[in-house]
Amino acid sequence: MKYDAAIIGGGASGLFSGALLSEAGLKVVIFEPNRDLGRKLRITGKGRCNLTNNCTAAEVMKNIPRNPKFLYSALSRFAPADIMAWFEGHGVPLVTERGRRVFPQSGSAHDVAEAMANVCRQNGVKVIREKAEEILTYGGRAVGVRTHTGEYFAGSVVLAAGGCSYPRTGSDGGGYSLCRSLGHTVTDVRPSLVPIDTVEDVAALSGLTLKNVLLSLSEADRKKPVYSELGELTFTDTGISGPLGLTASCLMDADKIVCKAYKLVIDLKPALSYELLDTRLLRDILDNPKGDVMGLLRGLMPKELAEYSAKMLEFDKTAQLSGFTKEDRAALLSFSKRFELTPASLRSFDEAIITRGGVKISEINPQSMESKFVKDLYFTGEIIDCDGFTGGYNLTIAFTTAHSAAENIIKRKDE
Repeated sequence: MKYDAAIIGGGASGLFSGALLSEAGLKVVIFEPNRDLGRKLRITGKGRCNLTNNCTAAEVMKNIPRNPKFLYSALSRFAPADIMAWFEGHGVPLVTERGRRVFPQSGSAHDVAEAMANVCRQNGVKVIREKAEEILTYGGRAVGVRTHTGEYFAGSVVLAAGGCSYPRTGSDGGGYSLCRSLGHTVTDVRPSLVPIDTVEDVAALSGLTLKNVLLSLSEADRKKPVYSELGELTFTDTGISGPLGLTASCLMDADKIVCKAYKLVIDLKPALSYELLDTRLLRDILDNPKGDVMGLLRGLMPKELAEYSAKMLEFDKTAQLSGFTKEDRAALLSFSKRFELTPASLRSFDEAIITRGGVKISEINPQSMESKFVKDLYFTGEIIDCDGFTGGYNLTIAFTTAHSAAENIIKRKDE
């Protein structure tokens, strides 16, 4: 049997490609060795699935640090509003939360994966639980897929095999070998949207989440911060994570981390200037001179951080505030407004949300996602050298590139 399209990978972009193609009446086969379709998708966003961002196409591009212009054509034809409309039209009511992040109303990532899987099932998409070992070509065209049990022929092949992040979900980087075997270049791949380990020991803060803080990433010899954003971060046993930490990781060069060229600076009180915060501290001290230092710290920050700051600043926690000097106040001000950490390394692919790097964009047609080397071969999702910050932007890339590929395959079928 010959299929109209063979899709390698049953993750977000592969499932969406399958859903769109099968809705158009095409015969589709998906190669996915995992038991569950969309396995990685089902655990994303702590199981809630931030499937897109409720913003314009132009705003999406501003949140893609590498190769955003490559997506211009795809986003102009299938923007976040279109992604939202598709899922709501297929039985998944959505809600927009802080930062314009879009989630299923149910709070379950399974609903997002099942919406696509159900369309595929209803339209007769064949799922083969085997790994694609080779993309078959003939006369400069992709004509099918070979697994360890046989060959499957198709009019088009969509390579949606993902990257290297969360390898236990099947994203083991195997798709890169398929790309290289057909002459494509794969740029250096690294973990991204990943926790950052720090030189400083922050184990005592592990599990603490700070909200409404300002995180800045600075680089030696640069006047302006590489990144500065208000939001939420979480301390781990070895460093920081959370939305702010993960986004900062996207912008860091591994070689510069080794050279200790970066500084992470946390402003715990971004709404207050140094002067206003100093006035508040002075008032608190004068209002309660017999109070202790720990009480002053607890009025400023969570208990864990108060304990940590007292240790770092060598304060006597039980000392009365009447003895709290101007120098002590200046040290506390500095810690509150410039809590500095030094990145030591990024965590591994096991903890990375996405992969940085992939198939070189100059080798892909940005309007159709078709290979410039092999006709009827398409790339979608994380396998492309294009990634975004947290906030639903990476799934937006998955869905919009899948739409571009499906649109072109359907058009070519109708010709």
